[in-house]
Amino acid sequence: MELNNPIIVAVTGASGVVLGYKTVQALLEKDEDVIFICSSAGRMVWKDEKLPSFGETIEKWDSSGKFKMYSNGDFYSPIASGSYKTKAMIIVPTSMNTVSAISNGITDNLIKRAADVMIKENRELILVPRETPLSALHLNNMAKLANLGVKILPPNPPYYLFPKTIDDINDYMIKKIMVATGILKQLPDNYVYKDNK
Repeated sequence: MELNNPIIVAVTGASGVVLGYKTVQALLEKDEDVIFICSSAGRMVWKDEKLPSFGETIEKWDSSGKFKMYSNGDFYSPIASGSYKTKAMIIVPTSMNTVSAISNGITDNLIKRAADVMIKENRELILVPRETPLSALHLNNMAKLANLGVKILPPNPPYYLFPKTIDDINDYMIKKIMVATGILKQLPDNYVYKDNK
């Protein structure tokens, strides 16, 4: 199956794997082609955070005809090469291990190699880091990446929208990711701060 200018979505072993799950869902609903990678730690968190069955989810996404999954150890994957055209890459959630490796050019798995390709080819790379508090090491690594044009999109709650559930916050974050990739031109009106003075 040939995908056309796909968006790569990678899940690493940080809390908030639901954001990766919902990102893939949202992209497929927008009729975008998706390449998916999940680290072994990401699979563990997937199970711990009680998302729908990993295997059944992959089968469902695969049935769309717009989806392809690669193993994190598959360096023969086309996304390991800059000659393969991709629209963007989103690492959601992004562990600090992954942030550190990418910022220092370490490419010992497919997620890190694909991110390295995005940077060297000047393509859109979006990281959704999950950590708090942030140490000086974390901040320095993210600053290095931001200076290279990488978008850093921490999953911060939109308090001004008075979210009532975690799903409200998650849905807001997915909209922010869609805007960052250019899939949405702007946030829908109900996600925009309004001055009610």
